[in-house]
Amino acid sequence: MPSSSSRPERIHWFARLEHRFHAWRERRARKRGRTATIVPFPGYGGPGWVRVVGRVLILPKTRRGGRDASVRGWRSFVGIPVSFATVTITVAGRAHEVAADRGGVVDCRIDADLPSGWQEVTMSVEGQDPIPARVFIVAEDVRFGVVSDVDDTVMVTALPRPLIAAWNSFVVDEHARTPVPGMAVLLERLMRDNPGSPMIYLSTGAWNVAPTLNRFLSRHLFPAGSMLLTDWGPTHERWFRSGREHKLQNLGRLAEEFPHVRWLLIGDDGQHDEAIYGQFLIEHPDSVAAVAIRRLLPAEGVLAGRRAAARADGEQAEPDDLAPWVSAEDGAGILDELIDAGVVRTEP
Repeated sequence: MPSSSSRPERIHWFARLEHRFHAWRERRARKRGRTATIVPFPGYGGPGWVRVVGRVLILPKTRRGGRDASVRGWRSFVGIPVSFATVTITVAGRAHEVAADRGGVVDCRIDADLPSGWQEVTMSVEGQDPIPARVFIVAEDVRFGVVSDVDDTVMVTALPRPLIAAWNSFVVDEHARTPVPGMAVLLERLMRDNPGSPMIYLSTGAWNVAPTLNRFLSRHLFPAGSMLLTDWGPTHERWFRSGREHKLQNLGRLAEEFPHVRWLLIGDDGQHDEAIYGQFLIEHPDSVAAVAIRRLLPAEGVLAGRRAAARADGEQAEPDDLAPWVSAEDGAGILDELIDAGVVRTEP
């Protein structure tokens, strides 16, 4: 009788249904002559390695004019993910073949020596022309980095209330989305004061919105950074992926990959950022320079279903003792608090 460990892994029925649906969409698209492409996302790396991220999709035909002048959120979700596609990644003149996952996502670590700063690699699929992808290489002597949430931290979204989230994600024109006041200035100041430091945008948002997010950050003068998003689809065990688990896993990975870097963790009090950062701080105290929490305005807090500061004093005391923990309603206030805490230097 075979042991339980030899039994095949059971896959959630909704995950199987989603895979069949996308496979059906892919077959229809290919019959119409459409081909797959790779959509690259900004990655990062260190001495001797690089993390390359992208997604294989069959995209809808380019709209008239081929410009993104007015983009409704739903357009980000109409691409068809291509499961298990073989992707060729060329780094420093050397080609590597990797496989996308069930959702078409490519997230791989490749051994390569690249100079520090923003560098370019290429990605291609199904014989298509290579597409450039940017990666930020962190130098060995860098000791500071920034990890920032996106929703209600740099962009006002009023998540996660389902109806509002759906409206913001699928209906609202991307140009109507507004930045959190002062956050672009704060992040730009941090990057200017710490040249060569990595900027990581860590969000529970779907990979589908990465191009939209990239345009938003550029349009509102946020510093360029690597992106770590997730796939909204079901997993083998559950209906939807855990956003908390996604953030904790990536924070833990950053701590392992950059053991000498201390991170400034920036989030908001509308979701789970306080609890996530507090847990990471307790587990990796040497990897945290400070925690900065943006306090949602009263109206935003109601819309976002604020879970805020319901932590007991005893639960809050331990993380606060390990690293500075500041909060304010906007980027300017957070900057002032970080200066008072000695995390950011006062400008001469």
